Amino acid sequence: MVQQRIVVKIGSSSLTGPQGGLNHEAVQFFAAEIAALQQGGYSVLLVTSGAVAAGFREIGYTIRPRLLHEKQAAASVGQALLMRDYQEAFGKHGIVSAQILLTRSDFNHRKRAANASMTIEELLKQGVIPIINENDTVSVDELKFGDNDTLSALVANLAKATNLLILTDMDGLYTADPRKDPSAVRYEQIDEITDEIYAMAGGAGSAVGTGGMRSKVDAAKIATRGGVPVFVGQVREVGDLLNAANGTGKGTYFTTHTSSLPMKKQWLGFLSIPLGTLIVDQGAEKAMLHQGRSLLPVGIRQVEGQFHIGDVVEVQNLQKEVLGRGIVNYDHDQLQQIAGLPSTEIAAKLGIEDIQHLEAIHRDEWITL
Repeated sequence: MVQQRIVVKIGSSSLTGPQGGLNHEAVQFFAAEIAALQQGGYSVLLVTSGAVAAGFREIGYTIRPRLLHEKQAAASVGQALLMRDYQEAFGKHGIVSAQILLTRSDFNHRKRAANASMTIEELLKQGVIPIINENDTVSVDELKFGDNDTLSALVANLAKATNLLILTDMDGLYTADPRKDPSAVRYEQIDEITDEIYAMAGGAGSAVGTGGMRSKVDAAKIATRGGVPVFVGQVREVGDLLNAANGTGKGTYFTTHTSSLPMKKQWLGFLSIPLGTLIVDQGAEKAMLHQGRSLLPVGIRQVEGQFHIGDVVEVQNLQKEVLGRGIVNYDHDQLQQIAGLPSTEIAAKLGIEDIQHLEAIHRDEWITL
């Protein structure tokens, strides 16, 4: 029997007290829940937040820092404290745990992402629980994952997980904020993440963490698009985590009808960072989304950004809605010259007799988002 592989994500608000600092009892509780999950036949990866929250008081700050260099300093202290607590807590259950610190840049490079994947595979093979966090000490604000919700989705796709369990202080997604509206109803299951679902998710709800229900819906969209079903909800009592994994948890389940994407498509769609944007007309939009065709220069109306052959670019329609991402076959200056031109005029315009790829983006190097 093949073990089911589950990614568990725990946020800062679940691990720290109201004033910051690690809640040691909470770490012990979650370690026991994860140990029970492992004993129940699951293979578990843990994505955890909490380094900044654990370290800022130790370093001398009276409130959670807001400036990047202050957060990085707090994280460098807090990460050691966080791992010490986890290792002690898992050790009581005879489980060895390992630390893996990642940044978005690690996912942006296919070789580094593959190396991380191989490390994870070996740890799981040896029965070790990988404890994954963002490398806060070197991350920059514009590339950060938020409260690790996105990180957990990317890890779930990278590790080819069978489920992603995102734990939060709310027991799922509601039609309104149940703390303010007693008529709010919880979504038991969501089969499609629509604009209405995003509207219900609202903004951040915790002063300790940085992710709210909105970021969890974003994460669910990434994971389910990669073929990984998602649970978002509460784990507060003994057995709650096992129930969440078995489909009877206190929260909302996001289903997926998509089979797991090949690693190349996952990297392209969710791990890469686009270096430019191509605005395309209605004909090109229809050809790419509904006819499985490549993007030809004739369908491009506008070229934005600085990129080169082999870079990833985002494709938008005339309404600036994102259609997908692809690997481009031209430099930005070349595409600006040939945008809107039929294929018969491209070689003459660029002064190149033998062009290997007339397509701006080949369909095999494209993913619809």
